[in-house]
Amino acid sequence: MSVMLTLSGQAQLHKAPAPMFRDPVTDGAADPVVFYNRAEKAWWALYTQRRANQETADVAYCYGNSIGIAESVDNGASWYYRGTLDLDFERGHNTFWAPDVVYHKGTYHLFVTYIRGVWNHWGSKSTTIHYTSKNCWDWKYRGPVNFGEENVIDITLYQDETGLWHAWYKKSDQSNIWTSESRNLKHWTKGRPAETEGACEGPKVFRFANYYWMLTDEWHGMRLYRSADLKKWERQGCILEDATSRPDDGPSGAHGDVVVVGDKAYIIYFTHPGRTTHPQVHMNGIGNIPYEERRSSLECGELFFSNGTLKCRRADFDFYLPNLDE
Repeated sequence: MSVMLTLSGQAQLHKAPAPMFRDPVTDGAADPVVFYNRAEKAWWALYTQRRANQETADVAYCYGNSIGIAESVDNGASWYYRGTLDLDFERGHNTFWAPDVVYHKGTYHLFVTYIRGVWNHWGSKSTTIHYTSKNCWDWKYRGPVNFGEENVIDITLYQDETGLWHAWYKKSDQSNIWTSESRNLKHWTKGRPAETEGACEGPKVFRFANYYWMLTDEWHGMRLYRSADLKKWERQGCILEDATSRPDDGPSGAHGDVVVVGDKAYIIYFTHPGRTTHPQVHMNGIGNIPYEERRSSLECGELFFSNGTLKCRRADFDFYLPNLDE
């Protein structure tokens, strides 16, 4: 086996795929969560399956989505499409966004944004709903999550050392981050604003290098926060602000997940590679966004601790997701 050295001087045995994944059906993978599926003995990425290759008015391609499944059986070296989750619980063509999955006491818990119907423009009413499963295929609908708030999207969950579950999410009518707690993933405290700043979405909370971290999507890269207690968050710099020379890795990174395995932390995010900036689109004469500006891809990078904060490598890093049941 040939061994290369990364820019940090570490051995690179496993090159990260770039792009990590493109949806072969709709070409609109976004908002990923990545975890090890013990039943399938494979790594899964669940994602918002935007209908990017369909001609629609304005942002209608971002509605009517299923949750897509990408699978890797070679520890992240390659990914292929497995289909979509069966989550329907009421009639009609409806919308699912931004999944998060936690594994607790032998059961997978899926929390996902739900919107009734398909909308041509931003501004629909949203809620977060809860499912459970033993195998990640057969999901039991547990109902909406009650935070005492409406228009809740983009949830991330973390269980602290005492067993308390914490949730952070975006209030979509205000574009800021709120938080809540639960002892059982069923009953949640009334939501309240988190100690973050500015408009953003897609929070992700994780622990790495002896700190808690939160990433939020500011539509020009991802903002980083650091905390010692999951309550007070210290605003830091941004990562994924710029494009790289890797295929599809630009113009910036958006709404992603972080997988911590041992002393490694990997960020998996999505891009709009056909755009000059992440939010910039150009509608044609009938109000449609061009396909090249609709499509989105998943990419990955490595997070590392340096001078009190986290930085990101997007080239020349060792990318390996170990099987967690061995």
